[in-house]
Amino acid sequence: MNKTIKLILFSIAIFAISLILPNITHAATLVYDEESLNNAVSTVDGGSTITLQNDITVTKPIVIEKELIIDGNGHNVVGSNEWTSTSGNQTMFTAQFSNGKLTLKNINLKNGPKYGVQSYDGATVILDNVTITGFNYGGVLLNGGNVEVIDLHLGYNGTGANNGIEIDKGAYATNNPTLTMNGELTSDTSENVVRVAENGHLTEFTVTNTSNTSNKVVLAGNKVVLTDKNDIVVSESTVPEKATPNVDTKQNLITIFAADKTFKITVDTGKTIDAELLKNAVKLEENYVIDGFYTDADYTDEFNFGNPIDTDTTVYAKVSKIETTEPEENQPETTLPEASGQEKDETPKTGMPNYLAIAILGIVFSFMAIILIKRSH
Repeated sequence: MNKTIKLILFSIAIFAISLILPNITHAATLVYDEESLNNAVSTVDGGSTITLQNDITVTKPIVIEKELIIDGNGHNVVGSNEWTSTSGNQTMFTAQFSNGKLTLKNINLKNGPKYGVQSYDGATVILDNVTITGFNYGGVLLNGGNVEVIDLHLGYNGTGANNGIEIDKGAYATNNPTLTMNGELTSDTSENVVRVAENGHLTEFTVTNTSNTSNKVVLAGNKVVLTDKNDIVVSESTVPEKATPNVDTKQNLITIFAADKTFKITVDTGKTIDAELLKNAVKLEENYVIDGFYTDADYTDEFNFGNPIDTDTTVYAKVSKIETTEPEENQPETTLPEASGQEKDETPKTGMPNYLAIAILGIVFSFMAIILIKRSH
């Protein structure tokens, strides 16, 4: 083998090793309990993945100041009843400062003294196939940090009132919070799914919606509103006077009163709407219909669909019940008349043709059997 061939092979080997080494360096670190989880968070390199192999119970906060992916592998991280930490931060997972970037995926966070997860002062948290429930203060805290929602389900979090995602800024945080909607957000309750805090430190926040998100967070009047994919309102939160929202989508809120129920949707400012849009937002019981839309509760002034929506609007739907006629019972049976020009066949159906065919077949088989027997002798 000459030197040229050896040099080529050596170069190929070096290239192959250079491709493999990053995968080896960032191979997933497997954890089985609280101790191994905390050790992995402390020791693995930035950009690494930590994968849970069991459900884990934790007794104190887990703080991240580097880029990490924690893959729950479908398991639960549960806060212990005997929480041992006495620090001010009692959140289960916290990514903090600009170097902190935590991706939680395929994981369920359950029970804790404060929040499930927090992004603090410039840190980023990405939530992908995450469930958070049972935390006393709230599910997610944007404490001067950034949160991206890809796939998040919120159970009930909070004491007295639900508190799903809280947009806030602590006294010592230097950055303003940002919420990015980039997928699907579901909740067991419609109360405070996304809430803007009123502690006085929050002066500015930003909300963005990607093109492929199912839920949007929009600004409608003085409220931050969470909608579903059909622009039907899921939850709304009043923006404090001291806070300035930077929201990429500004809309108007339409409130629809239908019988004893209330429905809300959002529409772009300056857009005209039609009755079909409002009907799709109203869910009525069976056998009830909408007769029209009005601007007053007495149904005297019809709503003008030709006017563009340029402010929050209230609409009253006039609803009526469809009266259905019940079929009369015990009706006498009617006899259909005989077809004209045809005589009724009164011949009894005895099945004689069938019996005759069976008898003939029996005779034939018997005759063939006799011939075969004679030939055998």
